[in-house]
Amino acid sequence: MTLAGRKPWRVGANLAVADHNVPTTARSQGIADPISRLQVDTLDSNCEKFGITEFRMNDLRQGIVHIIGPEQGATLPGMTVVCGDSHTSTHGALGTLAFGIGTSEVEHVLATQTLLMKKNHSMLVRVEGELPFGCTAKDLVLYVIGKIGTAGGTGHAIEFAGGTIRALSVEGRMTVCNMAIEAGARSGMVAVDEKTIEYFRGRPYAPTGVLWDQAVKYWRTLHSDEGAQFDRVVDIDARQITPQVTWGTSPEMVLSVDARVPDPDKEKDAGRRSGMERALHYMGLKPNTPLVDIRIDKVFIGSCTNARIEDLRAAALVARGKHVAANVTQAMVVPGSQQVKAQAIQEGLDKIFKDAGFDWREPGCSMCLGMNP
Repeated sequence: MTLAGRKPWRVGANLAVADHNVPTTARSQGIADPISRLQVDTLDSNCEKFGITEFRMNDLRQGIVHIIGPEQGATLPGMTVVCGDSHTSTHGALGTLAFGIGTSEVEHVLATQTLLMKKNHSMLVRVEGELPFGCTAKDLVLYVIGKIGTAGGTGHAIEFAGGTIRALSVEGRMTVCNMAIEAGARSGMVAVDEKTIEYFRGRPYAPTGVLWDQAVKYWRTLHSDEGAQFDRVVDIDARQITPQVTWGTSPEMVLSVDARVPDPDKEKDAGRRSGMERALHYMGLKPNTPLVDIRIDKVFIGSCTNARIEDLRAAALVARGKHVAANVTQAMVVPGSQQVKAQAIQEGLDKIFKDAGFDWREPGCSMCLGMNP
């Protein structure tokens, strides 16, 4: 933009945060990797130059962008939200149209606040029934991906609906919409309800007073019309869902925890069979091995999918009074934001994890992109 002589057109519509390139270990010495340091320094200087709000690495509001946006109330129902990261679909859980874009599109949005797009097809994923004990929003969305495949949502915007979705917390809905992209969809969304509205009450960037009342009145209109027609409808019985485990190199390679590693020889589709063979070779697995017998060597609790306070509470319940297994060479907990981290410390969750042998880290994207873990 600078080379082209352009400036951001609507500065107040933007929010920046350092998450991908920041270390999750001690930050007192700054960023050691020179390329990461340059990227973050450039972000800092550009935000300062153009007046864009930024939560810098040592800001108490810093965290993963898809966690801090809703957390701060910077994401609000009815918005169109874009970001240079595929998991921007997370924000759709709050009644927004949210999707990831590329670098050139980021430039275009900064300069014009517009994008040229083709209309997506519409898909309704309707989930009914009570989730069985031990099953979470992550199991639900992995089960859906296992049913429709990682290309099942290609070209679609997915609305997640039904009694099971309404019963989820707002955080759980974010987990579901976060992984809409893993089903090939451009975006995922959930209609606004009272849970959504209460989630935003009192958030720093949320409206107040008369503006709050006006916003809530509008937010309550953000749902599909009665009898709306979708290009595709997928019905899921939540009672059939079990805890899910991905065994391969794609989210669609997912099975119930009590299943066995699949045998490519039993797959009739040549393309799928070849993909399974490559995944088995990469993962070092043998067909028909019970999933519960696979010994893991690293544990990562974090990500924009599952690093909110309720995720850490659930993990702490499992870790309490136990210790990381001898075969695990690295185990870490990376909170999704500084506020999540502070809340976890207040509740004593950090001590539970440390006592169990986990590293307790600073917020960031960490192992999801394999840098600055």
